Amino acid sequence: MVTFTAYRGSVSPESRSPAFLAALASAAVPGLEPVSARAVHPGRAAEFDSAIVIDDQDRSWFIRCPRTPAAGARLESAASLVTLLARRLPFQVPVPKGFVAVPDGRAAVYPLLPGRPVAFAGLPSGPGLAAELGRTIAAIHNVDRGVYEEAGVPSYDADAYRTRRLSDLDRAAATGHVPSALLSRWEAALDDVTLWRFAPSPVHGGLTRSQVLAVFDSDEDAGSGHVRAVVGWEDARVADPAEDFAAVVTQASPESVESVLEAYANSRIERPDPHLRRRALLASELALLGDLLGAVTLGAPDRVRHVADRLTELSRHVGPDDFKAPAPVSVTPKEVPVPRDVAGPASATSAAATGALDDTAAMAGPGGSADTDQLALPTDDDTVAMDPRTMFDATEEIPPEQLHAVREAHAAREAALAADEGEADEGEADEGEADEREAVHDGPDAGEAGADEPADDAPAEDEGATPEPS
Repeated sequence: MVTFTAYRGSVSPESRSPAFLAALASAAVPGLEPVSARAVHPGRAAEFDSAIVIDDQDRSWFIRCPRTPAAGARLESAASLVTLLARRLPFQVPVPKGFVAVPDGRAAVYPLLPGRPVAFAGLPSGPGLAAELGRTIAAIHNVDRGVYEEAGVPSYDADAYRTRRLSDLDRAAATGHVPSALLSRWEAALDDVTLWRFAPSPVHGGLTRSQVLAVFDSDEDAGSGHVRAVVGWEDARVADPAEDFAAVVTQASPESVESVLEAYANSRIERPDPHLRRRALLASELALLGDLLGAVTLGAPDRVRHVADRLTELSRHVGPDDFKAPAPVSVTPKEVPVPRDVAGPASATSAAATGALDDTAAMAGPGGSADTDQLALPTDDDTVAMDPRTMFDATEEIPPEQLHAVREAHAAREAALAADEGEADEGEADEGEADEREAVHDGPDAGEAGADEPADDAPAEDEGATPEPS
């Protein structure tokens, strides 16, 4: 039998007493000399034995010792993750300072983090601690998914996550301890695919009151709290962000939940999906399935009966419409009175509204000239003071006679331009033909050979040729 000679004597590993855990802490962290130790409640899953240890330098330590190999693997995964998260989150996380081997893995020793657990049931609404909690959850969900992948924690997309929930429900139903009303309720929610359209995010995985630590400016004002640390990262994964709201939506008041969600939405990089709260309520109920399956796996009949009683109690209190989408809100636009008469000189807009624009003004456009079709620079006379109360309807219908006049004017202008271009082309063609005739009459070298001497390359007349009459 292995014994540890620390904390004033030897203890056996089977005892799992605070003294034994203090001895483990002394073996894990060099220089840690335990002076006192007290046990910590193992939690509903009962996966770890824990204790707070005070050393001879008045330093406080926290030790967790796994009870099963599965718990030991989860502790190792969490230790790898928090080492990466410590530099990326605005609050503290428990980074181990030492490990010691135990039969079911390794026990980890952490410096005790500051703060007290936050009681969600007494969480005040408003911009205080509730908003701080919302920003804390948003900071976790904003972490780069690559950090979680580097730590090797599980990752699920929306469809795989829903399938996993269905598998847990089937396994729990096979135990015979889940009321049929809850089975039907949860199956209907899991079959509603519209409920499961979400973007997977890095999540804590089990955010409860005991895992959020806060310090308070005043012991009499719960709203003066500030989140200083988040512990218990064994269930961290990339999954549904609603998981981290399961305890909040069931324990906090509706006003406090609104404050948490508002601060969360304002701090998220990605916009939260509209079904977040409904899935959070479902996650809080399905957490009992995890407790049931864990108790069955451990072979603890007392715990199985306890969880079964909680499931029966839950079936008596749930409502039939908890997971239904809220009815759409009908919004009626408010009528805004628009003054018809506008003080000040008449503008081009008023003229257009009455059909008084002539064809050339319509073709020139605002601020343009009909003669040059170029945009004219505005002058002081062109500037008209606009009444800010005036509203113009951009979809107002143009009078048919005005539209017809504008189209005819545009067609006439295009025809005139085409005619001008045709006359110009004919004039250029006449000038070109005249130049060609003159060049043929003078000969190609007439200007260079001179009038008295024949050109060198001119052909000689035949001696027997009859000269043309002059």
